[in-house]
Amino acid sequence: MSNLYLLHKPFQVLSQFSDREGRQTLAQYIDVKGIYPAGRLDYDSEGLLLLSDDGELIHRISHPRHKQPKTYWAQVEGQVDEAALKALRQGITLKDGPTLPAKVRRIEPPTTAPRQPAIDPKRHPSTSWLELTISEGRNRQVRRMTAHVGFPTLRLIRVAIGPWRLDNLAPGEWRKETLHAPRLTTNPARQQKRPNNKHRKPS
Repeated sequence: MSNLYLLHKPFQVLSQFSDREGRQTLAQYIDVKGIYPAGRLDYDSEGLLLLSDDGELIHRISHPRHKQPKTYWAQVEGQVDEAALKALRQGITLKDGPTLPAKVRRIEPPTTAPRQPAIDPKRHPSTSWLELTISEGRNRQVRRMTAHVGFPTLRLIRVAIGPWRLDNLAPGEWRKETLHAPRLTTNPARQQKRPNNKHRKPS
């Protein structure tokens, strides 16, 4: 059996446990010893981060070969049009090569915890929200994709990785799940057990 920890990483927190520059890290939010992130989430992005003390499980989740789909909510500058959505669905060419087609749709503004600092409505009077699912993990990929089609991302929240979802975790909260790691590649959703209570560690 393997332990998996689902953390809602807040805005401007590093996806690591220490930092020489004094920035906020995961250590301010989860105090479980011997766990490491399965992948990463950018400093200025929010949402679901998976951690475990099982190296094989971390590899199975984070390695590009396994192509765990990742779903994001993106608040972007302006009102996204159909041409931009079509381009994202077909795949676009970035500096490091073409992307795979994304699943993308416009959504109503989701119910989310306020971000500090918030998006300034005077600087960004018109915004819209997208839900995007990609199966790649390039550096800042979603931000580069939306900017490429003319709608820069202002706020980015990861809400799912494969079968695991953020659900009702507030920023800084986490919950633990137990699963059988060797069966992960066959059907990870079936291996999940009922999660324990979620936790918050004061920052």
